[in-house]
Amino acid sequence: MHVLILGGTTEARRVAERLAAEPLPGLRVTNSLAGRVAAPRTPPGEVRVGGFGGAEGLAAWLHEHTVDLLIDATHPFAGTISFNAARAAATSHVPLLALRRPGWVPAEGDVWHETGSLAQAAALLPSLGRRVFLTTGRTGLAAFAGLDRLWFLVRSVEPPGAPCPARTEVLLERGPFTLDGERELLRRHRIDVLVTKDSGGAATAPKLTAAREAGLPVVVVRRPPVPEGVPVVTGPDQAARWVREAHARHRSARRRGPHVRG
Repeated sequence: MHVLILGGTTEARRVAERLAAEPLPGLRVTNSLAGRVAAPRTPPGEVRVGGFGGAEGLAAWLHEHTVDLLIDATHPFAGTISFNAARAAATSHVPLLALRRPGWVPAEGDVWHETGSLAQAAALLPSLGRRVFLTTGRTGLAAFAGLDRLWFLVRSVEPPGAPCPARTEVLLERGPFTLDGERELLRRHRIDVLVTKDSGGAATAPKLTAAREAGLPVVVVRRPPVPEGVPVVTGPDQAARWVREAHARHRSARRRGPHVRG
């Protein structure tokens, strides 16, 4: 049985680690990374890097490499690959599972402004503050490029590309981040508004607590939906269990005879 994990996230790596920790007979795991990060944390199992060429290219890859199960464990905001995965899985008749870490939930004292896009977030900023902590990643900065009167601290793993806001300082860091560190960052740079995507997870959540403590407004960009009809789990253990259960059914069907499809 061959499992393809569309990954690049902590959760994807942990699914591969769970499956490697208790190997299943005949199970082959391939991890697909987009290749956007120069030094990714490599998960156990086979690794491929790069795109597939849309839904049709992914469907062809599933067929060529005899993939039996597909797990979409990409970033919650990697919407294009998720919809390509749904179309490719439907075309290839390969079971698909989406793994999505839970989104953040506002707590008492939070001052959140939820938006549906980076452009909407940019439109809100002039009314909320002048010194912006922008934590939406290195892509999509063009949405903020016209805000010449605002100052931006942009944090990302890799250097962002143009266009960027005129008044920008770049901070290259990878999480997880600590609460004390986030408090000090907000204080040192005199931040008065935070912008983030609802990525979820604990690694970057301390910035929300630090903003709450400081009474700062937070612009939260909502994540895109998972494609309709795709089952969703919220943790690596659940995804690994899905693979194990499918593997057990597959082996049982093979024992019953060649005419029974697993």
